[in-house]
Amino acid sequence: QVQLVESGGGLVQAGGSLRLSCIASGRAFGPWAMGWFRQAPGKEREYVATISASGSSTGYADPVKGRFTASRDNNKNTVYLQMNSLKPEDTAVYYCAARTGHYGGSESSNYDYWGQGTQVTVSS
Repeated sequence: QVQLVESGGGLVQAGGSLRLSCIASGRAFGPWAMGWFRQAPGKEREYVATISASGSSTGYADPVKGRFTASRDNNKNTVYLQMNSLKPEDTAVYYCAARTGHYGGSESSNYDYWGQGTQVTVSS
C-alpha cells in the first residue's frame, strides 16, 4: 500500500511558477513509476506528466511540454512537478499517482494509487 500526499498548489498570476511535491509513504519508493494528472472543473481528468521509477525517463502532455518538468528524489520518497510560464488554462486540481514498474505512461488506468490532489489556480 502506498499513500500519496500532494502539496505546493496555490494561486499564481499568469506567467508565474509553482512547484508541486508528492510525498509517498507506506512502501519503498524506488520501484514505483509516478504520474501527474489534473482535472479542471467540468472536465475529465487528464494526463500531465510521467516519470520512471529511476527518474531517467519522463513524458509530458503536449499542452505542458517545455513548461513543466517532472523530477524525483527517491531518497526523500518525493516527486516534483515544476510548473513555469503558467497559463489560466492550467487551473485545475493536480494529482500524483503511482504504479509498480519502471514506467507508468499516460493512461490513468495504469496507476494503482492516487493522492487527494492540490489546487492550482492561475489568474489572468
